[in-house]
Amino acid sequence: MKTVSKILFLQMSAAILFLSAAGLANGQLICTRAGWQESGSEYCIVMPEVYNGRLVIWAHGFQDAGTPIGIPLDQLCFDGVCTYDILTSMGFAFATNSYSDTGLAVVEGTRDIVDLVNIFTDFYGSPERIYLIGASEGGLITTLLTEDYPDIFDAGYALCGPIWDFRYQIKYLGDARVIFEYFFPNQIPGYGIFNNITTEILPVEWDDYFETHIKPLLLSNRNKFEQWVTVAKLPFEADDPVNTWLNSAKDVLRYAILNLQDAANKLGGFPFENRWTWYRGSANDLRLNLRAKRFGADPAAVSEMKANYNTTGDLDRPLITMHTTKDQQVPYAHEFLYNLKTLAEGSVLTDHINIPIRRYGHCQFKVEEALAGLGLMLLYSGDLQMLRGIGSVLQGDQLESFDSIAQQAGLPFQIEGDRLDAIFNK
Repeated sequence: MKTVSKILFLQMSAAILFLSAAGLANGQLICTRAGWQESGSEYCIVMPEVYNGRLVIWAHGFQDAGTPIGIPLDQLCFDGVCTYDILTSMGFAFATNSYSDTGLAVVEGTRDIVDLVNIFTDFYGSPERIYLIGASEGGLITTLLTEDYPDIFDAGYALCGPIWDFRYQIKYLGDARVIFEYFFPNQIPGYGIFNNITTEILPVEWDDYFETHIKPLLLSNRNKFEQWVTVAKLPFEADDPVNTWLNSAKDVLRYAILNLQDAANKLGGFPFENRWTWYRGSANDLRLNLRAKRFGADPAAVSEMKANYNTTGDLDRPLITMHTTKDQQVPYAHEFLYNLKTLAEGSVLTDHINIPIRRYGHCQFKVEEALAGLGLMLLYSGDLQMLRGIGSVLQGDQLESFDSIAQQAGLPFQIEGDRLDAIFNK
């Protein structure tokens, strides 16, 4: 799960430039209160001028293993417009943190966010409502916390997260790496997910290595490239297949090469399993399956994933999920299969609503989609009476698209108003 930089409200550009971007000064986030949690996680709280009594916590997405611990600013702002400016302009308090580690940090993230609630409460008192929003890895963290802490969080909004089964997520990425090695043997130093090549073997940054070595290799072997994409089930855009194939290739290989060793360390063993997998879609599936390298997952890693990384679908608080249907990093199938979990637990449609976005890309949401999801989270928590001032931030096709989503979901809104605002139930 690559670092997410264009998610949720981050694509609110020209249409909402009336909102202040004063929260950034010389590239730094200005916090009302900031510091370090006991775990080593950095935190930041931004208070609005007029506080509506509601706190929104942002759970950020994945950061490559080994990167410095710190709040990922690139996940907070896009084109000078920042999530906390939007939310605080509506009266929400905003808080976020870095987690106490990079790489796989689901366990650390859940613990650090619960502690962040306590820090906020110590300084500002107990909020009337606490909402949690997260994307990618943060989407999984949001889902786990919404399930496990209904006494703390009033609702969750999880975007493009691996919310069904973490082992399935590891397998998607691992399969792509194994099949790549079959079609293009020895083109990446070491065997990626099975050797720690990030510090000892790979001589340059992955993005550079991909552009200078892997991309020309794929383009010059188009037939093998297409077979790999098919067998690995990499999504692509029909109107731009080659470029989206390449983008999907870079992303799935990135995680397998740079981060699965870190995952194995934290999970207590090797997490990938393909001993009984039958791969399909090549020109010669029998040959592929006879020659593809096989691996078995360590039982300790499987147990750890089941215990601390898998959701249950048992919801006592509303959870809104949004996911692009052609997500190259986190397969959309997570959403469908999580729906089955909620159905088994009796939570489907009452506490869980999924909004599928028919588009290629990881967390590639538009402003109207993000706003609709926020409104639904507030509505299903019993807090929202109406979103007002939609016409101040959306026009033309954006407004038409928002209207379509809102009408289907039963979200009340008012176009009129000189600013975006949430009218709450009393």
